[in-house]
Amino acid sequence: MTEEKIRELLDRGEDFTIEYKECTDALSHSVFETVSSFSNRYGGYLLLGVEEVDHRGVVKGVNRNAAPSIKKNFINVLNNPEKISPSLYLTLEEFEIDGKLILWVYIPVSSQVIFCGGRIYDRNGDADQDITDSTDLVAHLYGRKSQTYHERKVFPFATTEHLRMDLLPKIRQMALSRRPDHPWKDMDDMQLFRNAGLYEDNILTGEKGFNLAAILLLGKDEVIQSACPGYRTDAIYRNENQDRYDDRLIVETNLVESYQLLKDFIAKHTDDKFFLVDNVSTSVRDIIAREIVSNVLVHREFSSAFPAKIIIDPERIVTENWNRPQFPGRIDPSAFTPYPKNPTIAKFFVNIGLADTLGSGVRNLYKYSKIYCGGEPELEEGDVFKIFVPLKAKANGETNRYGLTERQQGILSLIRANPTIKRSELAEKLETSDRTIDREISEMRKRALITFDKKTQKWIFI
Repeated sequence: MTEEKIRELLDRGEDFTIEYKECTDALSHSVFETVSSFSNRYGGYLLLGVEEVDHRGVVKGVNRNAAPSIKKNFINVLNNPEKISPSLYLTLEEFEIDGKLILWVYIPVSSQVIFCGGRIYDRNGDADQDITDSTDLVAHLYGRKSQTYHERKVFPFATTEHLRMDLLPKIRQMALSRRPDHPWKDMDDMQLFRNAGLYEDNILTGEKGFNLAAILLLGKDEVIQSACPGYRTDAIYRNENQDRYDDRLIVETNLVESYQLLKDFIAKHTDDKFFLVDNVSTSVRDIIAREIVSNVLVHREFSSAFPAKIIIDPERIVTENWNRPQFPGRIDPSAFTPYPKNPTIAKFFVNIGLADTLGSGVRNLYKYSKIYCGGEPELEEGDVFKIFVPLKAKANGETNRYGLTERQQGILSLIRANPTIKRSELAEKLETSDRTIDREISEMRKRALITFDKKTQKWIFI
């Protein structure tokens, strides 16, 4: 969070995605009503220590002595099923502005309906509206959620026989290692599934059962392939020959075990450089691998048969996965708004320590890539979400993320500048033959870097 962003949020005033609360010494109940309404609508920013005056936020500040207990109570309530259900994993962050302390949190949209004290809240302008007793509004809310998130598809005939129940003790231990008082500690298996949003009752359709998120996270391999036939992650290592591979791993098992398999594959083919981070010897490579793998597994659109890919060569790691773009284009870490593609799966990963809070992965990739090799990653959001992480710094301080020859880079630059450029024009500008241009373009098309749309007569490029 930057000061510029905070001031922008203060200047806008309360609306569908911004809410101020004074809360100078303690949390009010209305804080959690807002958490519920933001989760059920568009998501939004909650700022504590701020009040609205003349349609803008005025900073009052949070009592510094009370801040630790406010942050702790916030987490405890969100993980209390009697207060918030399903539980949410969010944390309040501190920010200093004008010599005063405020606490803020970005609340993402949830794929499920979030209850607060057994009531359902929806955001209506700058207000949190209790819609529990309105059948039409509740039905509309459930319909909106069901149509947006494929992970919520219910499989009414799926039972625990279709799941890897043997993984649950390990999962509980992972959650407890992250937080000793985690609520999953004292829950039975079905309570855990419900609390994690993996088993649900859809009051719109009447369906009850495990959803796709449950099957992807804990399903047996054959069950996953039946429920989601296109699910696969293809990990490839290329060293010398870019047309072939030196090692390959096709992963089609549950997401929990896939995480470790893919992380190990990256570790196998990259150098483990240790650095002192905050005076602690740290495997920066492992942190980068963690963020890459969690992104590929969690933030992908499972309704598509497009296989996710992790491609490693000596210069870089490149990933691709199908996506529902919200903000197409290159991601700016200082200004982007995190948006969960699969909130239930993401929350589960956070609970068991395989991911951090929403948005931290992007920041970590930028931070640790610079430490690892001095270069910055690039993240591009489109129908296919791509990550380019450099492994070696170039002599001139720049990275050639595609691994192109000098001539191929020239072709790509000319196509970017003029998508309707003809091959003969490329040959003329690059002072080479048409045949050479054809050969280079053929190589680039093989690697899915460019293609030509005959209908529009334009080049399409990454």
